[in-house]
Amino acid sequence: MLIFLNYGYLQKRKEHTMDTDMKIHDGWLNNVTHIPSPHHDDRPESEEPSLLVIHNISLPPGQFGGPYINQLFTGTLNPEEHPFFDEIKHLRVSAHCLIRRDGEIIQYVPFNKRAWHAGQSNYQGREKCNDFSIGIELEGTDYEAFTEAQYIALAKLTKLLITEFPQIEQNITGHSDIAPHRKTDPGPYFDWQHYKNAL
Repeated sequence: MLIFLNYGYLQKRKEHTMDTDMKIHDGWLNNVTHIPSPHHDDRPESEEPSLLVIHNISLPPGQFGGPYINQLFTGTLNPEEHPFFDEIKHLRVSAHCLIRRDGEIIQYVPFNKRAWHAGQSNYQGREKCNDFSIGIELEGTDYEAFTEAQYIALAKLTKLLITEFPQIEQNITGHSDIAPHRKTDPGPYFDWQHYKNAL
């Protein structure tokens, strides 16, 4: 799949996203929005993140920019606001971070804690991927391209995570790869080569 980039826009986005020095302190990113989720717990003793899992999410499906992802991850989603929400009101899920369409990063769970993003999963013969992974959600769907702002933010975040947790460098995958019979995200429109070229 070919993606044609607007390099002027790309450079402007780089200047915008690199103007702050993003760091990790006690598992939290600085200079991003924090919306703490109750949907997390401790990792197994001495377990450090060694896997990065990339997802996509939109709520309601195919719609962007609303408050509903935050509400899902914090257990405050109102099932009366959309028919689809009644189907997922029982879920207790979270990710470590969400990257919005404009590249904004929101963090819900510190990286040293276990977010509930992978579900039943297996990576290279090892089950329970939540134990040893970091989950990053991209606001999007399986049916349309992600934005250049998202790729820039994801690459910047990935490089920081690799610095903090070096094993991640060789272990970056999609949700569909660790749960192939249940999940399809990040989907066919996620450009893996474009992403990896930015690392």
